[in-house]
Amino acid sequence: MSGKRVCDISCEAMHEFALVLDKAGFNADLVQAIINSKGNKHAKAMYIAVTNGLTVGKLLFTTQTGIAVYDCGDYFRFTLPATDGTTGEDWIKRLGSNIGDCAKQVLRSPDFKPTSGVMTEVAVLKGMLFEDNDRVTKKIRAEADKRKLSKPNAELACLICDNFTNEEIGAMGLWYIVAMHKPINDSDGDPRYRGSGFAFAVSQVSSQH
Repeated sequence: MSGKRVCDISCEAMHEFALVLDKAGFNADLVQAIINSKGNKHAKAMYIAVTNGLTVGKLLFTTQTGIAVYDCGDYFRFTLPATDGTTGEDWIKRLGSNIGDCAKQVLRSPDFKPTSGVMTEVAVLKGMLFEDNDRVTKKIRAEADKRKLSKPNAELACLICDNFTNEEIGAMGLWYIVAMHKPINDSDGDPRYRGSGFAFAVSQVSSQH
């Protein structure tokens, strides 16, 4: 039996894949860097970007907690650390004065269901996407649906608050980020401000086996 490896991927298929990578923002230099990398963060970012039709975007900054934030034009993209089963009451204690009364109601609701071992790739739509009169929940969710984004768990808001400083959110040109989770306790009001960012889930990966 010959020791020569036979590749079953046609040149045409490879060319199509290269075009997909390029569209997602992975040029030849970046692909080479990924090949040379000993870690898997770049490879994971490439997989998520290609499978979800996203652009990689420009690295804006890395948070103090180590989260890489990418500016993709009309939205931001980043991956949050895995959830650890923190309960609503524990989030209230953990975040202290950074959490308001409305958020406390959500976290104390029996409908709040914490998860464990789930990593979420997040897309934050920029408020500037919408005219002032159109910056309403219905139209924001409709835009997310067009992009095949999904409603995140309500704990996403806590994870963002826990991993981003006010200064880092300001560096994104935002006043605050709204986690567009399924409404809990009538928490689905209309966010009107242009300086808002609207967070949806791109994908979720469980780190548990």
